Amino acid sequence: MDRRQFNSVSTATLATLIALTHQHALALSLGDLTNADASQGLKAALEKGALAAVGLLGKTDGFLGNDKVRIPLPGFLEDAAQLLRTLGQGKRIDELVTSMNRAAEAAIPLAKDLLVGAVKSMNVSDAKTILSGGETAVTGFFAEKTRAPLGVKFLPVVTQATEKVGLAEKYNQLAGKAAGMGLMKKEDANIQQYVTGKSLDGLYFMIGEEEKKIRQDPIGTGSAILKKVFGALK
Repeated sequence: MDRRQFNSVSTATLATLIALTHQHALALSLGDLTNADASQGLKAALEKGALAAVGLLGKTDGFLGNDKVRIPLPGFLEDAAQLLRTLGQGKRIDELVTSMNRAAEAAIPLAKDLLVGAVKSMNVSDAKTILSGGETAVTGFFAEKTRAPLGVKFLPVVTQATEKVGLAEKYNQLAGKAAGMGLMKKEDANIQQYVTGKSLDGLYFMIGEEEKKIRQDPIGTGSAILKKVFGALK
């Protein structure tokens, strides 16, 4: 083999070795994500997102002052409310909408224990599955594990808050008739049930927003384990 042929073979071999070394290093860096890392990282993300959402929503104007989660009257009644405003009933409509959102704000802090409990109950298989899921996989996990029991916890608080406004009873009467005529969903025909559902929708929406932030910028979260886990998925 002459020198030129030898150099050509050597160069090709070296290039192959470099490529294999790079692939091996990449595999090692991703393989370094152990079951414990995956579980710890995901639990950190779950808890961080959940507590952030609770903190943002469970305070004055957490719902009322946030256009993304502010609870309006259901479609049909919103249209009727516009008519009532022209008849001088705007103040009472505003009181009802405010009470609905204040009820949600009062209920949200009750979610903390159940959300944290869901985090603690998550196993390694759950962690691996969610880590490889979509950008709101964490939110989906929370909704599946906590929506039903949170609805039970929220309802009494929402009921107490909305009963303070006399218009709430009239809402239920009017909405019941509207639902019977097919003008609105049956689940929206009771103000307490409606607000409870919207409170939960708002909670999971905000958890989803926090989850997206963590996935998009794990370094910015300031957590080494989140950086390691979600950074490896980029």
